[in-house]
Amino acid sequence: MKIRWFGQACFLIESEKGIRIVTDPFNSSLGYKIPPLEADMVTISHEHYDHNATDQVKGKPEIVRGVGEKKIKDIAIKGVDTFHDKAQGAQRGKNTVFSFEIDGMKIVHLGDLGHILTKEQIGAIGEVDILLIPVGGTFTLDAQEATQVVGQLKPKITIPMHYKTPAIDLPIEGVERFLSGNKNIEKKKELESRKEELPKEEKIIVLEY
Repeated sequence: MKIRWFGQACFLIESEKGIRIVTDPFNSSLGYKIPPLEADMVTISHEHYDHNATDQVKGKPEIVRGVGEKKIKDIAIKGVDTFHDKAQGAQRGKNTVFSFEIDGMKIVHLGDLGHILTKEQIGAIGEVDILLIPVGGTFTLDAQEATQVVGQLKPKITIPMHYKTPAIDLPIEGVERFLSGNKNIEKKKELESRKEELPKEEKIIVLEY
């Protein structure tokens, strides 16, 4: 399985069989640029312009929104109901956390999660091998809250997302505060992983834009 980050909460996840998932595509007004992408499915965590630009993905992907379980091309997908804020959605609405079972691994994309998870949500998400988590604050979890959620889900690999980079002008933090105090950090252009290669100790991988 391969994972590549295109900025914000947008990733391309590709299975060993070549099945491709794009998460939360954005339009060009955000500042990042998505190269031409084709996918078999696109997941949308919530309906904001920087997460729901399905027209940016070529081919005829199946669009996945909301809660529930389904299977698309041998990949099991589950959507778990959460919120974009700490006020039960009163400020920014709902957010869907998606989990994918790919090549024997469980990948979880938290979308624009804005709060610490409840016991029920942790149970619904289940075990996590690779966690894609927002860390920039303001609109999502900040660095401290993201660290708490990592502690709740205990992934083997954590990949931060939705933080400030030179490509965007948003009132959010960079990734540095989330990384502070962590020693097991690696930077990569792309993550390529197999089940048997997952680290025994929790690891943070920062994907380059």
